[in-house]
Amino acid sequence: MRNRQTLVAMMGLVSLVAAGCGGVKTEDSDGKAAAASSRPSATATPTAAPGAGTPEPKSCPRGGKLIPAVEIPAVRTKPVHIPEARIGGEVIPAVTIPGVNIPAQRVPAQCVTVHEAPGGCLGAVEIPPTMIPAVEIPAVEIPGVDAGGIHLKPERKEAVRQEAVYQRGASVPEVCQEKPGPEGGYVPGVYRPPLYRAPVYRPPLYRGPLYRPGACNDNGECIPSVSVPSVSVPSVSVPSVSFPSASLRSRTVGRTEVFEDKSQVAFRMDADVLFEFGKADIRPQAAAELAKVAAAIKKEAPADAQVRVDGHTDAKGDAAANLELSRRRAQAVADWLATRGGIPRSRLKVTGYGETKPAAPNTNADGSDNPRGRAKNRRVVISVGRD
Repeated sequence: MRNRQTLVAMMGLVSLVAAGCGGVKTEDSDGKAAAASSRPSATATPTAAPGAGTPEPKSCPRGGKLIPAVEIPAVRTKPVHIPEARIGGEVIPAVTIPGVNIPAQRVPAQCVTVHEAPGGCLGAVEIPPTMIPAVEIPAVEIPGVDAGGIHLKPERKEAVRQEAVYQRGASVPEVCQEKPGPEGGYVPGVYRPPLYRAPVYRPPLYRGPLYRPGACNDNGECIPSVSVPSVSVPSVSVPSVSFPSASLRSRTVGRTEVFEDKSQVAFRMDADVLFEFGKADIRPQAAAELAKVAAAIKKEAPADAQVRVDGHTDAKGDAAANLELSRRRAQAVADWLATRGGIPRSRLKVTGYGETKPAAPNTNADGSDNPRGRAKNRRVVISVGRD
């Protein structure tokens, strides 16, 4: 009786160990679901995976780049059934050693994000972090036998595990080109460096085979040998991610600066040329410059491309009032382009930034006023994509 109790206890231990990979349900040879373990999933990690809870993208916003998902196949092995045996008048109960059932895993798709930026600027870029989840092959044990003169020790393989592998994200900030002073001169090009996230690799995982030899007693009663096959989990690789550099070059057209690259062209106009101080009514003498911009938009961009009109102010005065003034000035330019420049109103998008995105310092290093810097910050930027 003591031997039978020992075998039953071992059976329970084997069932719990084999169910230890994430509490997933496994099936015995009769198709009945084994009880799920209460231990954490083999894919669980001490911290949440990057982007956990965020919907997986199927495409990325304009200018971004889709990072494809990486599928990690499930690993499943068949259960091993040890039939009932009668030794020395004792019944050795049948035992089923459950197979391994490691669910499929997935490194989700992500986006390289290019943040929206005012005309004449290159937006910040972010490559998000990523993670290959942990995986574990549970322990396994073939119970021993101690009955009718046959003494076989239990045979056991401990669990093996590969921890989660993380890779940090990468980012570069927004860069903007400064406006030259009244005397003109050379304005260096703006350059946003390339961005790179290194590849991620999870090594393969292996649990060796397990074997309990057979044995017979003096009465010719025998216990057959038992083999549990090895289990392998293949390695996983997430490729590197790169995003190209970008630059803006400038040239001057009349009193309007033009910034351009392969994907967009932007026109930066002095607010002091367009408006009276503190006002949002376009000066009559600004019509010639606006007409040049409208003609360039029609020439440089597709007929359905969105045209952004961004207003900016210096930091003098109340921030809320500056924000409203910048919006009203941008709207006035958009209205002019729609009514007199031949640009459909449906293509125009107006944004006021107030004093939040200066192109130059509003004050000098000693804290004194910088009139030239503030003049550069009072501007309206009109930008349009080329693709």
